[in-house]
Amino acid sequence: MIGMGKSISHTSASMSYGMNQEKGSEIIHSQYLAGETPREITEEFKVIQEQNELCRKNTLSFVLSPTIGDGRKLESERLKEMTERFLKEMNLKQHQAIAFVHRDKEHVHVHLYANRINFQGKAYNDSFIGKRSQQVAERVAKQMDLTTVREVQQEKLYRMQYVRSEIQKIHEKVMAKE
Repeated sequence: MIGMGKSISHTSASMSYGMNQEKGSEIIHSQYLAGETPREITEEFKVIQEQNELCRKNTLSFVLSPTIGDGRKLESERLKEMTERFLKEMNLKQHQAIAFVHRDKEHVHVHLYANRINFQGKAYNDSFIGKRSQQVAERVAKQMDLTTVREVQQEKLYRMQYVRSEIQKIHEKVMAKE
């Protein structure tokens, strides 16, 4: 599983993309929200965000992508569990958040949006948010017995070494004939 994260200011547009029915989207997690449309959810985020006028990029956007093989096996309930574990590990359980799963392609993935501003008006520290989301996704993948990015990289490296050794053998045969 891979995790990507960043702070954004275009909450409404991102929510609309996340909820896009053409992507086969389905809400798999929602916390501290009552709205059902992107506009309603954005308005709820804004009510809290108005407590902190200094923060411009006040929504956290994450994409959680299991490998294609893992994604085929993960039902909505397991994707929900994955999302909730990710939120807990990122210390975002006390923030408004919503997650959508996209199944429009072979690669199942989750779009997760969390309000960067908490209920006390304090902004979540987004320093190195991309790197932290990668590390947390790795931990969650291990907890849930999913394939990690490291394992995928190791497999690719192993295959590449095999191909290189085969090329080396062919090269040595050709050179021996001359």
